[in-house]
Amino acid sequence: MPGENLSRDEARERAALLSVDGYDVSLDLRSAVGDQAGDGPRTFRSVTTIRFRCNEPGATSFADLIAPSVTAVSLNGRDLDPGAVFDGSRIALEDLAADNELVVDAQCAYSRTGEGMHRFVDPEDGEVYLYTQYEPADSRRVFANFEQPDLKAPFRFEVRAPQGWVVWSNGSGSESDGVWRFAETKPISTYITCVVAGPYHYVTDSYERVFEDGTRLEIPLGALCRKGLAPHFDSDDVFLVTKQGLDFFHDHFDYPYPFGKYDQAFVPEYNLGAMENPGLVTFREEFIFRGKVTQASYEGRANVILHEMAHMWFGDLVTMVWWDDLWLKESFADFMGTFANVGATRFKDAWITFANRRKAWAYRADQLPSTHPITADIRDLQDAKLNFDGITYAKGASVLKQLVAYVGQDAFLEGARRYFKRHAYGNTRLGDLLSVLEETSGRDMGTWARSWLQTAGVNSLTPQVLLSAEGRVDELAVVQEAAESHPELRPHRVAVGLYRRTPEGALERYARAEVDVDGPRTVVAQPAGAEAPELVLVNDDDLTYCKTRFDAGSLETLKSGLGDLTDPLARALCWSALWNMTRDALLPAREFIDIALRFAGRESDIGVLQMLHAWAESAVVHYAAPEWRERGAGLLAEGAERELLAAEPGSEQQLAWARFFARTAESPAGLDLLQGLLDGTAAIDGLTVDQELRWAFLQPLTVWGLADEKALAAELARDDTASGKRHQVRCLAARPSEAVKAQAWAQVVESDALSNALAEATISGFNQPSQRNLLEPYTEKYFAMIERVWQDRSIQIAMNTVSGLFPSLQDSRTTLDAADAWLAAHEDAAPALRRLVLEGRDDLARALRGQECDAQAVNHG
Repeated sequence: MPGENLSRDEARERAALLSVDGYDVSLDLRSAVGDQAGDGPRTFRSVTTIRFRCNEPGATSFADLIAPSVTAVSLNGRDLDPGAVFDGSRIALEDLAADNELVVDAQCAYSRTGEGMHRFVDPEDGEVYLYTQYEPADSRRVFANFEQPDLKAPFRFEVRAPQGWVVWSNGSGSESDGVWRFAETKPISTYITCVVAGPYHYVTDSYERVFEDGTRLEIPLGALCRKGLAPHFDSDDVFLVTKQGLDFFHDHFDYPYPFGKYDQAFVPEYNLGAMENPGLVTFREEFIFRGKVTQASYEGRANVILHEMAHMWFGDLVTMVWWDDLWLKESFADFMGTFANVGATRFKDAWITFANRRKAWAYRADQLPSTHPITADIRDLQDAKLNFDGITYAKGASVLKQLVAYVGQDAFLEGARRYFKRHAYGNTRLGDLLSVLEETSGRDMGTWARSWLQTAGVNSLTPQVLLSAEGRVDELAVVQEAAESHPELRPHRVAVGLYRRTPEGALERYARAEVDVDGPRTVVAQPAGAEAPELVLVNDDDLTYCKTRFDAGSLETLKSGLGDLTDPLARALCWSALWNMTRDALLPAREFIDIALRFAGRESDIGVLQMLHAWAESAVVHYAAPEWRERGAGLLAEGAERELLAAEPGSEQQLAWARFFARTAESPAGLDLLQGLLDGTAAIDGLTVDQELRWAFLQPLTVWGLADEKALAAELARDDTASGKRHQVRCLAARPSEAVKAQAWAQVVESDALSNALAEATISGFNQPSQRNLLEPYTEKYFAMIERVWQDRSIQIAMNTVSGLFPSLQDSRTTLDAADAWLAAHEDAAPALRRLVLEGRDDLARALRGQECDAQAVNHG
């Protein structure tokens, strides 16, 4: 893996030397089917012609290619010796002319890791499906190229495919004699080119738009998935959201969608949520729901569809020069996904989900030792791979939400419109965007950018309330604090809400003030003289990015009456704040669990409820004192069963509580209920136990030794699909046996036979909180193997393994010391590998601080 890296300095030098006029890429994918000859990797032929210019004739450079072998290389008509110029990841190019043509004929490998050309065999019917995934630098696994975002070019693809297959690419295509030829693309970066091929189920529609000047735009729409998922594919809803999004972005961007058609492919074993390839967006197929799910799942899918659509402008039309400015596409797409979801679709409460779920991801990432400014220092491709994180996505989107409050929505959108028109099909840096925003807003964007984009860390905002002798608000202030490691105090535009109970007992806002918080303490003038509040909510309406704290009176109000808050966004913000306090060892885990058990059943927003379930579970597993952990787990299971039985039959709440009950059940009675629901001897009014819910119920039975390999085989026979296989593999690794754990470890660490999806499922099953004693021997093994795995595996698989197997369940000082010892002894290890270990170590240290806080709490029984 290290030899496949590319540094920022190398990319700068190459971009200064070369410019690319176009690519012709010919792929022969007929080898994807049939038996394979020999023991090596299954390969396909890839022939690439690159036309490019060099502004220093006679200079030396290189092209990128990761392939098992190269058959022939020709530069400007001269045949080069492949063995001499190709080292496995680069092709050396010497004595370049002013105008050049490079032809590379290679044997490239199909992938089982979700990188490059991924090959999937459907266990249900034996059909083969292919798709590509490249970001940040895996197109070089499929064709020779200059693999960096600022060397854009038009692409023409030609693909030979097995008989009966259909092939898709970025441009529109047609087939003749088994060869698919695709229209030349606009100038785009290598990482967003795409090929999808196989016997996919394909549905079509179209979008039409007539603009004010009378011009008409028609966009052919397509949606595809594996044939086995076709009965579950609700393509009508996918097309509905797609059309709503296209209308929304055309209304706001004043730049017609520039890439012709708009296909959306839902593909198997996908590493990401989705990828913004222009004209052919790829998604993980789990967005096709095989069973009943809550509206939060549909909202999440819509958000991803709109996120990727926003990329057509932010990222595809205008692209960052290098990965330092990854935020120029990901932060904007993350913000725009929610902005469009609220503005264009049925999901009008999407900002609540954003406040509760997306920002939780950001808050965690921003407190890790690996936190970084939104505009990060990306030295190489390994850095880039790891920076697709909560900072770049969710914090960046949160900061853009703050920016909209700072400059105004009209100025923000006008800035975007000018940005697209000024830099269409080009590459940009931070200053290019800031300059248009300064034009449209009249604000000093440099100061704002230095505070928000170029510094790391999250601020905490706490209210201070001074009351008069009559019990009214005399002064209200906001205190801002920052961590010692990242001391920047930022300017915040915030709303401060004051809440009191109504005669009916509801907790409602009776006063609100907006204020520009700047510095350590800011006085809020407007609420002076108001009635004394029972709750003060800083960052009401979620205008800024910060950790919200509470004064003592407000915290007591929430402990006794959080469920009385009538505003769903205010509730979501309070839940988020309480969770951050738990993670920061300011609120004992048992108190968070107590509040959750008392009020989660009254939560109306299903996305918030599901997030609360995850947090409560995490509180028991990681932050509860070990001596109270068993009691806390029992309380969660009892509460989950109680709310499940009390929930409205057939409701989303009932389904959410059923899934939570499955994750928490541990008592004989609770496990008996799950078994009864599986075999039909028990029933809950309104609860349909579909196939996905069957697997959810089966896993805890497996974890507690009540379902064996035979039972899992029987369930797989009932659900002999790709999804069923992933569930079975997860359950197999979850069985409570030393031999099972040893086998799972060997399958992931000592072998690369598992695909990315099955390796992920095995890791998930391996780590069971109730099996800490079985996992204890793997702490030492973990630190002994990670450097080897990092060297030998692709970066995606290495990341999954290093992060997924970190011994976080061995939450003791001994494990922390082991992590510190490894870090001290491996100062020269790959920075990206050290980052992952540092993050695991930090999560563990945070858990230990939380456990200490919880141990000091009064025992609640």
